[in-house]
Amino acid sequence: MTEGAGLGQWVVGEATRLGFSVARIADVTAPWEASDRLEAWLAAGNHGSMEWMAVHAARRSHPRALWSEAVSAVVVGQNYGPADNPLDRLANPDQAVISAYAQGSDYHDLMKGRLKQLAGAFAARSGAQVKVFVDTAPLMEKPLASRAGVGWQGKHTNLVSREWGSWLFLGAMLTDAVLPPDAPEADHCGSCRACLDICPTAAFPAPYQLDARRCLAYLSIEHKGPIPLEFRVAMGNRVYGCDDCLAVCPWNKFASATSEARLSARAGLTDVPLAELLELTDAAFRALFAGTAVKRVGRARFVRNVAIAAGNSGQAAHVAAMVRLLDDPEPLVRGAAIWALARLDPNRWAAEKHARAAAEPEPTVMEEWHGAHPEG
Repeated sequence: MTEGAGLGQWVVGEATRLGFSVARIADVTAPWEASDRLEAWLAAGNHGSMEWMAVHAARRSHPRALWSEAVSAVVVGQNYGPADNPLDRLANPDQAVISAYAQGSDYHDLMKGRLKQLAGAFAARSGAQVKVFVDTAPLMEKPLASRAGVGWQGKHTNLVSREWGSWLFLGAMLTDAVLPPDAPEADHCGSCRACLDICPTAAFPAPYQLDARRCLAYLSIEHKGPIPLEFRVAMGNRVYGCDDCLAVCPWNKFASATSEARLSARAGLTDVPLAELLELTDAAFRALFAGTAVKRVGRARFVRNVAIAAGNSGQAAHVAAMVRLLDDPEPLVRGAAIWALARLDPNRWAAEKHARAAAEPEPTVMEEWHGAHPEG
């Protein structure tokens, strides 16, 4: 056994000992097609308002563009499989649906902590240089994971594993050490297009292509402005993210619910009544979502999403909350409340428009008053 092979076996074993579900090794010296796909994706504007994607495109194009001394990558995956089918929650329009990945503690903290432990032990054992990444630097983890054999990028553009389905968080440790690479994983999607067909906003212009501007995960999390009118009804009761394309993947039948307690759904973050979330103050929002990925979007974006869900619920019980939110200090919230009120109670909406629209100081909210209508 060569020294590199022994070190590779050791680091994979150490990664699983630390709690990662899977670890594989990739060579990062060779060119890859991912850079061409990224360039085309950005040129089409599919990144929406995620300007950092374009700003850091050159560094994102290849691992060695990010760190020129990198030779190998240890790619790790963490199973976050939910205990039940997220699609089942869409059937109750008065309950908020938060994406499965965000119902537990923020995975960045867990993954980065373990990767730092792995990197420290590896550096001490090998004397090599290391850098760790968990979705916070311009490293394309999914193509790297495909090259390492963790899985393949499915038609929904997310990683799919024969063992963990579509439920893996990814992280990577780059090193200047030479490690024997694992074989890349083949694409096993075949003729299946379940993930494409289920998308409520037709965000996939073609297999393996995602237009983020139409994606509910992007719109409900990354997008800072009003949700475009054409996508509001499609949001249903999704108030943070969208699991549809992940949850429908047939390879999930081989997956299991996560055994990692920190990634399991917290009490109070599943089956949450919309009425409770509509009452959130900034302090209450920060308290409820402390330590989760949801906290990063802030109250305004989150309550914007909840108001749209309330408008989709058909429940007249939310009318009073919508009227109250018309006085919210955040224009984003006021605008969403106008749209929801128009759907829930057209007569009350008309009366409130007559009383309030002329005095509204924010142009985007004025646009809501003039654009919203009971059939909207």
